[in-house]
Amino acid sequence: MPLSGRDIRAAIVDLDGTLVDTVGDFEVALARALADLGYAPVTREFIRVTVGKGSEHLLRCTLAQVGAPAALYDAAWRRYQHHYLAVNGEHATVFPGVPEGLRAMRTAGWRLACLTNKPTAFARPLLATKGLDAFFDHTFGGDAFARKKPDPLPLVETCRILGSAPAATLMVGDSGNDAAAARAAGCPVVLVSYGYNHGEPIAAAGADAVVDRLDQVVPLLQRR
Repeated sequence: MPLSGRDIRAAIVDLDGTLVDTVGDFEVALARALADLGYAPVTREFIRVTVGKGSEHLLRCTLAQVGAPAALYDAAWRRYQHHYLAVNGEHATVFPGVPEGLRAMRTAGWRLACLTNKPTAFARPLLATKGLDAFFDHTFGGDAFARKKPDPLPLVETCRILGSAPAATLMVGDSGNDAAAARAAGCPVVLVSYGYNHGEPIAAAGADAVVDRLDQVVPLLQRR
């Protein structure tokens, strides 16, 4: 069924790469954590193609990238948490069209949940700092459920909490992880063109549509 024929009642929206460009926060927090452990920082481009699968994945890949032993993970995680919470949002920017897009979704009567693989303790303060938290009925981090995206479980559970059937709940994200989770959960999916898709072309991710700005989502659904 084309998107314009869908009766959408709710949306599940990703955070990093969809709502907020957070590479700057990752860059600073990782650099400081690595410095604490005696290692040089990783590049911004490495971070851009590695984020999206949770902070644990990012940190493990980062340690491997700098040649640090995997046994350092626990110590690195403690330092990373410390530094990330200290800079959360300071080096991040809201993507153009995001407040307008979220406002249009609320005006359309949709219930909204932010669902991210980022830890909940990082996600909620970031949304608040950027003035986006009031748009959402719920915010769930990567630690909110037993599994993370691309597993469908977080989407299925979020739909249940929103009281919306998956077929009537739009997933809005920026990567193949979001598309795969949506497909497996039975949700339609729209991806943004500007996010972090692990260095892969977004057109190949299998979305129902790709948009350049979040404020293009509701008009896309309203076309006849």
